Amino acid sequence: MELILAGLEEHHLANQVVVARDGAEALDYLFRRGSYAGRTGEEPMLILLDVNMPRVGGLEVLRQIKADERLRPIPVVMLTSSREERDVMAGYQNGANAYVVKPVEFDEFVSAVKQIGLFWLLINEPRPGVASVKRPALAAAR
Repeated sequence: MELILAGLEEHHLANQVVVARDGAEALDYLFRRGSYAGRTGEEPMLILLDVNMPRVGGLEVLRQIKADERLRPIPVVMLTSSREERDVMAGYQNGANAYVVKPVEFDEFVSAVKQIGLFWLLINEPRPGVASVKRPALAAAR
């Protein structure tokens, strides 16, 4: 998680990054329940998910995001260490917009996060009616 934050912050690619330490916390944030019940503001501009998270796995979080009409349009990037074919297939079958295997080397990892941020937060045209200014990104990883 710290490397993701460093990669995004180093290049000023996200005004705000909300960190969820596990899948249950990510779902609480997105569905505005539990400690996030009073959350105001817009939905995240981008969601970064790890496949292997405690409590609720990333693929289940992805399923719930893409099953919800309000959350479905948010781009979800699976950023994970799993190269398992079944995980990659499940990611795409459940609506992931991208599946990126985390590079092992620090510099390569930071570069990969920078490229993800550049594309999804700056280059990619958001859906109509969505302003990218001051919208958070949600990073959920262990």
